[in-house]
Amino acid sequence: MKLVEAIRGLGQFLKAMGVTLRYFFSRPITVQYPDEPVRLYPRFRGRHQLNRYEEGPYVNLEKCVGCALCAAYCPTGCIYVEAAENTDQDRHSPGERYARIYEINILRCMFCGFCAEACPTGAITMGHEFALADYGREQLIYDKDRLLKPAHPNAVILEE
Repeated sequence: MKLVEAIRGLGQFLKAMGVTLRYFFSRPITVQYPDEPVRLYPRFRGRHQLNRYEEGPYVNLEKCVGCALCAAYCPTGCIYVEAAENTDQDRHSPGERYARIYEINILRCMFCGFCAEACPTGAITMGHEFALADYGREQLIYDKDRLLKPAHPNAVILEE
């Protein structure tokens, strides 16, 4: 019985060493970032972005109406939304309310995309920017102004 187990173990060891040797002699797949763009899949979920209306009667108004469904659906609780009322003199969104404060704590986010799926107006989307490192924790809490600025990905999106 022990001889059979020893032979099986030796077979598994040789199989594993074969995989190791196959990759040992292949060329490494190294991207010289940031000189070369990184190749990403189209469904990659990177940095969050708040969107504005680009055409129609609501041009340049925010799509976010402050409903906080994104915060409710977030499994980690990294999104904070505080709504306020729109007025005729100070209009931010086409609805009655808008997000006065919108913050995402990137340190807590797991980039699941539930916030983008839950949003009824399409106000929040997940972009392709992946270089999110910073020097302090304070810079990794994205406020509304930072989320409204368009992301600049250094990536090439692969075709599916």
